[in-house]
Amino acid sequence: MALRLGDEAPNFTVPTTAGTINFHDWLGTGWGILFSHPKDYTPVCTTELGTVAKLKSEFDRRNVRVLAISVDSVESHHGWIKDIDETQNTTMNFPIIGDPDRKVASLYDMIHPNADDTLTVRSVFIIGADRKIKLILTYPASTGRNFAEILRCIDSLQLAAKHKVATPANWVCGEDCIVSTTVKDEDADRLFPEGVRRVKPYLRYVAQPKS
Repeated sequence: MALRLGDEAPNFTVPTTAGTINFHDWLGTGWGILFSHPKDYTPVCTTELGTVAKLKSEFDRRNVRVLAISVDSVESHHGWIKDIDETQNTTMNFPIIGDPDRKVASLYDMIHPNADDTLTVRSVFIIGADRKIKLILTYPASTGRNFAEILRCIDSLQLAAKHKVATPANWVCGEDCIVSTTVKDEDADRLFPEGVRRVKPYLRYVAQPKS
């Protein structure tokens, strides 16, 4: 059965380019991203992995650990990493899972037979500190991921996890947020003493809460 938002992220123990890891133990008390690649030595994925390596400090700042997966072996990954470092002008700084038996790919429903019956689609799972799946994105092999958007989603998810807010269309960090619909109107002013801008009874804006 496909994973859904709010499900606990399935745990696994696997070999990676940084040694064997148990996923839940490796996440520790922070958030995590698991993102998949169809196979090694693919052009779009080469650019994606290089991009994430360059953005690692941004993920670290948000207390998010990053883990990639490809259906090839760890030995193959090490060869691919040399190409990633060379072509993307970076140094790989996070693990890639070796999954030649498709164990993790199957656990996370990354094989979509109507697209390809052996290779994984480009899936992204954002996992909260509670080990629950907060966001799922799935891209076809032809479309590279926008990691600025993934960081934006993390900012929104972490804000919502801490405060009773949601974020509007095209929101970026620092802009006004929307009061959650779970907040009764009589409680909104108490929860957000800096002020509530009421456009409609169900549409109430507040300044982004401070962390």
